[in-house]
Amino acid sequence: MKPVVTEKAVRLIETNNTLVVEVSRKMNKKQIKQEFEEIFKGEIEKMNVNIRKNKKYAYIKLKQKTPAIDIATKFGLI
Repeated sequence: MKPVVTEKAVRLIETNNTLVVEVSRKMNKKQIKQEFEEIFKGEIEKMNVNIRKNKKYAYIKLKQKTPAIDIATKFGLI
């Protein structure tokens, strides 16, 4: 699981409290949620998964009490 750093991903962090991460194609939503909550210690409100160019991306919207900008700052994204 690695965070995606693009203009769109940064805009989603700032406006929608959403992180975009690239995950293994073999992982399902339950596994992604479990791993995310263990590593990033954030609560997920909603998640969408998208497959593009043989890569799987998870759009993870966090609850309001867990700001995405704080998690992004820990990783040096912003």
